[in-house]
Amino acid sequence: MRDVYVVGAAQSKFGTFPNESYRSLFGSAFESAVESIDGDFDRTEVDEAFIGTLGVGGRQLGLSGPAVTEYVGLDGTPCTRVENACAASGVALRQALTSIRAGVSDIAVAGGVEIMTDMSSEQTRYWLGVSGETEWERMAGTTFAGVYAQMASAHMDEYGTTREHLSRVAAKNHGNGAKNPHAHLGFDCSLEDAMEASTIADPLNLYDCCPTSDGASVAILASREVAEELTNSPVRLTGSGQASGTVGLFQRPTITGIPATEDAAEQAYEEAGVSPEDIDFAEVHDCFSIAELMAYEDLGFCEKGEAGPYIASGATEPDGERPVNLSGGLKSKGHPIGATGTGQCAEVFKQLRGEAGDRQVDGLERGLSHNVGGSGGAVAVHIYEEGWA
Repeated sequence: MRDVYVVGAAQSKFGTFPNESYRSLFGSAFESAVESIDGDFDRTEVDEAFIGTLGVGGRQLGLSGPAVTEYVGLDGTPCTRVENACAASGVALRQALTSIRAGVSDIAVAGGVEIMTDMSSEQTRYWLGVSGETEWERMAGTTFAGVYAQMASAHMDEYGTTREHLSRVAAKNHGNGAKNPHAHLGFDCSLEDAMEASTIADPLNLYDCCPTSDGASVAILASREVAEELTNSPVRLTGSGQASGTVGLFQRPTITGIPATEDAAEQAYEEAGVSPEDIDFAEVHDCFSIAELMAYEDLGFCEKGEAGPYIASGATEPDGERPVNLSGGLKSKGHPIGATGTGQCAEVFKQLRGEAGDRQVDGLERGLSHNVGGSGGAVAVHIYEEGWA
């Protein structure tokens, strides 16, 4: 099995862009990814591309994958559109990795794109809703926020997680996102403001919920032989895991965690030959504040039920023992559904290369990205290391 490296990665700005199309947003991310490559890159040598998108807005086409790759000069390159709800481009990243490991490709592109802000609030709620269980949960009137609110309530009841613990996620991630020029909500948020925001779905309030965003992201992967020609600052993908879970909460043995995260993480750790203690920092899927707290536990960063005290200790702050969501996460950076997974990859790539600007944390050698579809029906986890194998 061949070693695979991320040789370039970037994202467009995330936000509301009425004058942009899904082609132009993808083009912005792709060109920035190419610019991040150290050596001479010939886009005609890309062997395959995998593009994650749910296709919720922007008049996107059934052939949205080939449409965006054609736009950036990859016409003729085999392209597969990947749809796995919010985990779409995390799974696209895994497909590109697998293609190179298998010897099918030497260079593969993974990316994602979504336009979400050209729809009414009713349409947005519908499309977010279909990322979950549609026959029972949605027909009963449960919103996406409502599903995570049930998970938050259960976690609070079972483990004593508090309103302050939830709000610490928002305050931390907004603090990080305020340093990210690509963030949708790039402003600071105090703990007090986060705690006192208006209720969306009890116990979740406005600052517990990520925004709906437009945006795109791209990661360019290469085999070791090719990577040696393209980069002086290698970032190796050492572990990859993917798992599916039951789509509806009512089908699960627990709703205080996401079993598919545990399964995907176990695969990734085993493949990389590491344990949770070896992870220096992580980008996790914080579509709602409770999702980040559950991720701490499901990824093994702390024991079950200890996520609240863990964030309160400062462990996940930029100067903590394991910074989480230095990009601002979905909460601050934004959540254009199809672009989130490879957007996480782009942040890990920048941090490991020391190129994250004002939010850079020094001394990081190993990172993790965690991308969830729906409320846990699909999960992709990847582990990255700085340097050659």
